[in-house]
Amino acid sequence: MLDIQTRLHTLKRPKLLARSVRFGLDDYRRDIHLRRLLQCDTLPRPAVAIMRLFDLEAEMNGLREAKSGNYAVAKHVEILIALAGEAQLLQTATPDAR
Repeated sequence: MLDIQTRLHTLKRPKLLARSVRFGLDDYRRDIHLRRLLQCDTLPRPAVAIMRLFDLEAEMNGLREAKSGNYAVAKHVEILIALAGEAQLLQTATPDAR
């Protein structure tokens, strides 16, 4: 199984999605956005959050690739922003907070 950093670096998405993530990253608020995306009361550690976000993102990307009517680009961007935000947090976190 790939480690988190490798999975993040090998994640390839269309340029428009990637650009949207870069613009939205400054506004990412973990306590608001992550809680809503993961539908949880207690926020998980960044590594756990990233793994759950990978699952949500894979599902969203599958809908995108299938050209499904259930695909929501705004939600996909939200998930990718949260994934990038949690990755930044993971890089700066102390080992016991990961």
